[in-house]
Amino acid sequence: MGDRLPEPHASSSPAVAASSEAEEIEVLDSEDVLPMAAEDFDPDNTGYISTEKFRSLLQRHGSELDPHKLEVLLALADSNSEGRICYQDFVNLMSNKRSNSFRQAILQGNRRLCSKALLEETGLSLSQRLIRHVAYETLPREIDRKWYYDSYTCCPPPWFMITITLVEVAFFLYNGVVLDRFVLQVSHPLYLKNALLYHPQLRAQAWRYLTYIFMHAGIEHLGLNVVLQLLVGVPLEMVHGAARISFVYVAGVVAGSLAVSVADMRAPVVGSSGGVYALVSAHLANIVMNWSGMKCQFKLLRMAVALICMSFEFGRAVWLRFHPSAYPPCPHPSFMAHLGGVMVGITLGVIILRNYEQRLQDQTLWWIFLSIYVIFVLFAIFWNIFAYSLLDLKLPPPP
Repeated sequence: MGDRLPEPHASSSPAVAASSEAEEIEVLDSEDVLPMAAEDFDPDNTGYISTEKFRSLLQRHGSELDPHKLEVLLALADSNSEGRICYQDFVNLMSNKRSNSFRQAILQGNRRLCSKALLEETGLSLSQRLIRHVAYETLPREIDRKWYYDSYTCCPPPWFMITITLVEVAFFLYNGVVLDRFVLQVSHPLYLKNALLYHPQLRAQAWRYLTYIFMHAGIEHLGLNVVLQLLVGVPLEMVHGAARISFVYVAGVVAGSLAVSVADMRAPVVGSSGGVYALVSAHLANIVMNWSGMKCQFKLLRMAVALICMSFEFGRAVWLRFHPSAYPPCPHPSFMAHLGGVMVGITLGVIILRNYEQRLQDQTLWWIFLSIYVIFVLFAIFWNIFAYSLLDLKLPPPP
């Protein structure tokens, strides 16, 4: 390996010594992986290394690497089917572009990676097969699938999607008992009196931009949303964690209600479709973008089923919006929340779900899409404050 950085002086404070040690580790990880210059990996500055050259370098210098790092590099080579490896992927893998847990797994992993694909491993328990299935459903690269399979402990479990689903079902059952109606609850005269749904006359009550997800038009509305968010949201949360998934979900929910307040100003909003569509559209977009790397079984059929369910639910929402209202002059709930969720999914969601265990702040597109989202939210807030009076729009009476 290359020359190490000098040890910190004895007179340095503990904080300085710790900082120096951290810098030493980072330099070793990013620069001293192999005793070769960057030009030896990519002499033509193409951004790629051929797998043959990559393997020959590993054979010549592999003895100088930590065995676990060597296994990771071999797995990276084996997982590539295009005959070349992105040089930046190699740098990211060996540098501090991934979490501390990932770096520690490279250096001290409890289970060494074997060169065969994860799908070829036999003798797995039911829980291990489930984790492997989730890895192949959500991650496009074998190296990420193996590390996820190695490190996932189900602690914490996918609590966010399960909790939000149970709360939505509980509110629906409660409303069903109160209204004595479970199908097309939205057509009940007392439905709009609930304090959770979004109504244009009550848009100053800010909590309604979020709490409308606990009100559904009927059991058919709730059923499709619950199925989609459990089948797609739970595996995504198992891989990407509650923080990322909840961010995408809540961002889709807020974008949905704000989109209605801008584009369909007279209509109320109910249902969790904004958050659900944000997750599903982000997942489907990642599958399309990484089609060759996704090894999930029947991926085309799965995409078709998801799109059919989304189209059916969206078509129901459009039909309901233009169906004669049970309480004129207020129309039935808007379908624009679905489109707001989709836009969040294919922008913010794609960036968040694309990079497993990587630092989002290193992604330029993340900042661009986040800025666009913030600008939209600010625009919608000012629109809700001033546009209704400026346009002299006649709103339906409050419930």
